[in-house]
Amino acid sequence: MSTTDRTPAAAAPVRKAALGVAAVFLLVGVLGFVPGITTDYDTMTFAGHHSDAKLLGLFNVSVLHNLVHLLFGAVGVAMSRAPGRARTYLIGGGAVYLVLWLYGLVIDKDSGANFVPLNSADDWLHFFLGVGMIALGVLLARPRTA
Repeated sequence: MSTTDRTPAAAAPVRKAALGVAAVFLLVGVLGFVPGITTDYDTMTFAGHHSDAKLLGLFNVSVLHNLVHLLFGAVGVAMSRAPGRARTYLIGGGAVYLVLWLYGLVIDKDSGANFVPLNSADDWLHFFLGVGMIALGVLLARPRTA
């Protein structure tokens, strides 16, 4: 018996992965607003490279950056309800993060182009997120054979 994208057995892994990724984005979005977990919290700006706030002391954040994480998480929760949409969330979201990785590599971090804001730690996290999300979307949505 082969399983297809419509059966619960094939749908569960990709849906769970999308929900798990979405939950992490929601958690990161919330933690970005917590002083102590976010260092230099008092320097956080709405957007732009002038924010010196860092999630876990490593990743630059701003109000906009945290809101994007929350939005990305909420979209993931909604899309995780159906296997096809969960796969789209993982692969499409992974592609977005790879583009964001490239963007972070080419912009001047001290310019207005760094509106999110991004630093080198963010850039490499975006690379690994992009590759990981695409891998999850491709590998977990494939039909399994008995």
